[in-house]
This record gives sequence, C-alpha cells and structure tokens, in this order.
Amino acid sequence: MAALSLEALIAQHGNAVSMLRNSKIGMYVYPVVAPEFNNWRDEQRAWANSAVLFDQSHHMDELIVEGPDATAFLSQHGINSFANFDLNRAKHFVPVTPNGHVIGDHIIFREREDKYILVGRAPTSNWLKFCAAVGKWAVRVTHDPRSNSRPDGERVLRTHYRFQIQGPDAPKIFEKMNGGPIPEIKFFHVDWINIGGRKVQALRHGMSGAPGLEVWGPYADKHYIQTTILQAARDAGVDLVQCGARAYSTNTLESGWIPSPLPGIYTGDGMLKEYREWLGPDSYEAAGSIGGSFVSDNIEDYYVTPFELGYDFYIGWKKDDFVGKSALEQMKATREKRKKVTFEWNREDVLKVIASGFEQGTPYKWIDFPQPNYASTSADMVMNGDRMVGMSMFNGYSFNERCMLSLGIVNHDVQVGDVLTMKWGEPEPTGKTSTETHRQTDIRVRVAPTPYAAQARENYADSWRTRSNS
Repeated sequence: MAALSLEALIAQHGNAVSMLRNSKIGMYVYPVVAPEFNNWRDEQRAWANSAVLFDQSHHMDELIVEGPDATAFLSQHGINSFANFDLNRAKHFVPVTPNGHVIGDHIIFREREDKYILVGRAPTSNWLKFCAAVGKWAVRVTHDPRSNSRPDGERVLRTHYRFQIQGPDAPKIFEKMNGGPIPEIKFFHVDWINIGGRKVQALRHGMSGAPGLEVWGPYADKHYIQTTILQAARDAGVDLVQCGARAYSTNTLESGWIPSPLPGIYTGDGMLKEYREWLGPDSYEAAGSIGGSFVSDNIEDYYVTPFELGYDFYIGWKKDDFVGKSALEQMKATREKRKKVTFEWNREDVLKVIASGFEQGTPYKWIDFPQPNYASTSADMVMNGDRMVGMSMFNGYSFNERCMLSLGIVNHDVQVGDVLTMKWGEPEPTGKTSTETHRQTDIRVRVAPTPYAAQARENYADSWRTRSNS
C-alpha cells in the first residue's frame, strides 16, 4: 500500500537515513535557466572582475504571507527579532523546530504593515504553510513553488521575475538603466529604481559577496526587464555576463552560505509528528536525498543548529516566545561545540581522484565540475586522525580562487590553518541514481576562513557571513 505521508513513508523504510540515502530523486537540477551562456569559468569570473546577471526567477519558492496576524505569525515561527523590521526592509529568516534544529531559511521582504514575501527553498515554505493551516492565525498564505526541474516543453510561469546584478562594474549599469544615479540603498534595505520604463523594487544584496542589487516584479515583465538590463550594460560599456545554472550554484562557496542543510523534522513527537503526517510522500522532505561518506543510523546526527551556522545573533531573545526558544536557551547555556568553516581541498588529492577515472578498475567517486554535489544534502566526514571532527556539507570549484572548496562545520577546537582529512565517496552502494560504482579515498582539506573570498570577507556588511567564525 502506498504511503500517504512522510511519517508513513519513514515507517515503511524503518529508518529515515536509509530512506534518504536510497532516494531515487537523482541529481539536483536548477530549472529553466540555461546551464551556460558563455562558459562557467568566465561566468564565475564575472562576479569578481566585471558584472554578472543572475536569473533567480525559477529555482526558489515564493511565499506571500498577509493579513492582520502576519507579523505575529512570522515572529512566532522564526528565530528573528521583528522589533526593527520596518517597511522596505529584508531579513534572513530562519525557522527552527521545537527542538531547536534548523528547518531552512528564506529571505523575507516586508512590503506592507500586513504583508511579507519570502523567497527560498521548499523546507521553510512547507513548514510555514503547515503552521498557518493548523494554527488559529488571521493570515492568508499564497505559495508559488519553484519551477519544475524538468518541464519537458511545458510553459513555465511564476508570480514574479527575480534578477540580481552584481560585481565591481555593476554600479555603472544601475545608473544607466535608472537614467541617473540610483538612491543610496543600505545593505538589506529596499528602494525603488527605474529599469527603462518600469519602476521596480531593488534590494541591496549580493550572493557572491560582491556589490549588487536584486530586482523583482511581475513575471509578465521578465523579458522586458532582462533585455533592458542587457542594453543598459552595453550602453555603459560594461561586459555584463549572464550566469548559467552551472556557475550560479557555486557563488555561495566564496560568500559562505550553506544552502541546503537537512531539515531537522524527521524526529520528535507532538507538533513535529503532526507535521510529518501533514507532509505528502512526494514532498521535498520525503523525496530528498542524503549523500556523502558520513553514515549514521541516527538522523539527528545530520541536523544543525543556528549556532553552528552562525545565525545565533539573529535570535530574538527578548521576544515573549517563539517555536524553539526554550531549546535554543538550553543550547546557549551548554554552549555549542561546532562552528562553520570553509574547507580548501588539496590539489594533488583532487587530481588523484580525477586521474582514477582514466585508469582500469573501480575509480574514486567522480568530482564533477564546477559542482560535485550529488544529493539534496551532503555529509562527508572530516577527520583528525581517526576522530571525526566535522562535516563537509556543500562543495564546488571556484575558478576565481583556483581550488575546490566546501562549506561545513567543525568542532570549536579546530582552528583556521589546520589540515584535516575528508572521506570522499560513500562506504556502501545505495539506491541513489546519482552515484556510480566507486571506492572511497581521503582528500586533505585545510580549514580556511568563512567567507573565503576576500571581497566578501572584507566588504560584506556585518552579518552571519562575517560573524560565523566567532
């Protein structure tokens, strides 16, 4: 009998780890946007050296929450303080479970006193939809899920287009498309600018850490906005490079955001069990996958907390209550023992892995370029001798830095500059279609600062990106 919920599906498999490690979902696909416009190396170079155009219209969910209780509802279900959240502002919104484990994150925009737009991956959208459905809140929630990964020729429509323009030459484009200097927009603030004949909202932000603006508006205007931006760049004499899906997913390696931690919802009674019974068997949480060398029978070993991801300074401790507050207070009192870092992969060890693909016999796990992630959530063991001291969670190659990098967490006694060993490849065959027959090997990794790129580390506004090493 087919399972009707995530909870029933876990019961069928007997173990959430086994279910996710044997997922048939395949490779994660960034939908609709072309894999490359030029080539992914030049597209990566553009955000560091000239200017890049990211089309963010398709790979993220959008959730509109509005109504008399919108602020109270979101404050109750996120760790963030809403005390200084005025109109035309944005925040990095982070919900946790009642046990204090991260579910996901969204960028949240306040458009009116009673209206917010949230943009990000499915776990946060699903959680907020559930909380609105089972709670007694005077809110209306409108969900626009990410575009189909494989639309197979079907027409793709979204509520809004979303573009980001960034890089050292981006300001020249802003002025040209605006018809004059743009307003001075503070980090994570929103203002109105012109793009040709349209007035659009613009957020001061930058995915890779370089200067940039994110703009959005009705999806019907997408083609006009895109062509106007490209023409403004030509008129300004700027080499604006459109970024394809292959390069886009790597920009976070330089700026330090871990985009896909495992939602901490697979265990726990009460509200969490009710949530698993509400989630369908085809939901992100049910269909997603875990990949990597770290294998544990306990799904909670893959969970992370706001402290570990550097989000703890968001926490609105002065709020009367919010989901997970008591659990976070206990964590704060006992002090977390892990922190976020960047791992710089050893060149010779990476070349050894690649060379094995040209030799007879079973090769090491293939390293795809520019990003070798092959599961929804990655978990590779990072060792100091025979002791596991961390976990590599998101990896890829940076042409700007000329090295393989990954983001992850380590014990607090690990220091920048330490050389550790990452177990690369899975210890046993699984049902994942994204893994070929392979064998494990060791890759040396040097612990590096987060953000890794000097541009992001030195010029980003004071935020989780710059506080994560504390």
